[in-house]
Amino acid sequence: MKTALLSFTATLALTAAAQAQEVRVYNWSDYIDEDLLSKFEEETAIDLIYDVFDSNELLETKMLSGGSGYDVVVPTGTFLQRQIMAGAFQKLDKSKLPNLENMWSVISDRTAKYDPDNEYSINYMWGTTGIGVNVAKVQEALGPDAPIDSWDLVFKPENMEKLAECGVHFLDAPAEMIPAALKYIGEDPDSHDPEVIAKVEPVYAAVRPYIQKFHSSEYINALANGDICVAVGWSGDILQSRDRAAEAENGVEVAFNAPKEGAQMWFDQMAIPVDAPNVDAAHTFLNFIMDAQNAAAASNYVYYANGNKESQEFLNEDVIGDPAIYPSEDALNNLFTTTPFDPRVQRTVTRLWTKIKSGT
Repeated sequence: MKTALLSFTATLALTAAAQAQEVRVYNWSDYIDEDLLSKFEEETAIDLIYDVFDSNELLETKMLSGGSGYDVVVPTGTFLQRQIMAGAFQKLDKSKLPNLENMWSVISDRTAKYDPDNEYSINYMWGTTGIGVNVAKVQEALGPDAPIDSWDLVFKPENMEKLAECGVHFLDAPAEMIPAALKYIGEDPDSHDPEVIAKVEPVYAAVRPYIQKFHSSEYINALANGDICVAVGWSGDILQSRDRAAEAENGVEVAFNAPKEGAQMWFDQMAIPVDAPNVDAAHTFLNFIMDAQNAAAASNYVYYANGNKESQEFLNEDVIGDPAIYPSEDALNNLFTTTPFDPRVQRTVTRLWTKIKSGT
């Protein structure tokens, strides 16, 4: 019996040791330089299991059902706040995160809106939701003065009717698209009033016949390949499209604009689930990401701004010097943020978005 007990204890110890040498990360698709993943494993001797998703709703379903099995996940700020309130995350042990000193107070002050004192998360990337265009095709459809820097481009039916011939994609993301429409009609984009939110329905009904697809990732390649001419999407995705088109030398010129009427600022935050199986390894991964050169490598790959101040000296000039990625102070002041809906309003929003997408 004693021998069996010793054997069982040794097996438990080996299992625990093996588990400690593994970290499971769940991030957005096409959202990191894969060389960084190899570098992490080489430097830490921790096995990295890296999975991807393409919507906050998918991540939230996994998180709120419990037992996701992940050690680090990357929700957008508004979803993070709701998930914190639901008890889905654990507070960070900041003593294990010496690279926190690299973070940028301009961004940390804003993310504190979703995560007070940034107790549960670190910023991975941030950016804006705006409009990507195939410049030549849009000008061909609407003329040289096409309003590519305005929500008029996609919310005026007379524009969309012409653009439909070359293809328009919208994000399948009500937390982004409903505030955009509210801003366009002069309402508070952060309104939680169902009667105000309902005002976006006629805005979308008027342009719905001209929207080819609602999707949160397909537009990257579709825009780069010239398959569509307009995408309402995330800044970094559209800038990836721009660079893929340039590399392919396919004659497609892609441009991104945060609309002049005001655009949403978003934050993707790395956090540790409350039931993460490998908490120490999760902290090691977060600290690795907050290394200035690693954060810069991630931004140089995905063309998003990050919340790491010290990384800026290592950023490529076409990243740090691009106002579509790192806006000027004046442009930053024209960006808005939103807060999550309570469950009752969220149900209303979900029903409304389903109706908008179906066109019924």
